[in-house]
Amino acid sequence: MIKVGLTGGIGSGKTLVSEIFFRLGIPVFNADFEAKAILDTDKEVIQQITNNFGAIYTENGIDREKLALIIFNDQVALKTINSIIHPKVREYFHSWIAKHANAKYVIEEAAILFESNAYKELDITINVHADELVRINRVIKRDKTTDESVKSRMNNQWSDKKRIELADFTIYNSGDKMVLPQVLEIHNQILKRIK
Repeated sequence: MIKVGLTGGIGSGKTLVSEIFFRLGIPVFNADFEAKAILDTDKEVIQQITNNFGAIYTENGIDREKLALIIFNDQVALKTINSIIHPKVREYFHSWIAKHANAKYVIEEAAILFESNAYKELDITINVHADELVRINRVIKRDKTTDESVKSRMNNQWSDKKRIELADFTIYNSGDKMVLPQVLEIHNQILKRIK
């Protein structure tokens, strides 16, 4: 089975693109969604995070604002949290793949696919690109946050240039090109590789 990675910077439109693939009948594993669930439900992860960061959990799960303040301002803390979460996400991904053995191909959507080296397990990578200003405005609107907060999160991700160089395909999503035809073209190219 071909395993495809889908990534892009914050606000680039990964979710839109993965939704199109899903509607084409391709199973999509959302690594970021799984990571959030693991933070709140995996006892081993909760214990490790508590040991490293102290009282960061409430009765409703992890205090996401408190966690964001810690990890987006401290590279060591970010590396620590990633070293706790990413092996678990890989574990969940492998179990998920087993349940989709009959699929033509599967997609793993992840914001830090390259940064975490998860892409090395995959056959094809797709990057979703949008201009920085477009991305900042999208995230401010979506998350009701500030320009500074978005830029701080962007600084913890690879540059667009680096992602474009490493990806097999790039989908441009700044509003000047239609996304659907780009996705269909990539989908058809992947299907050709399967035949």
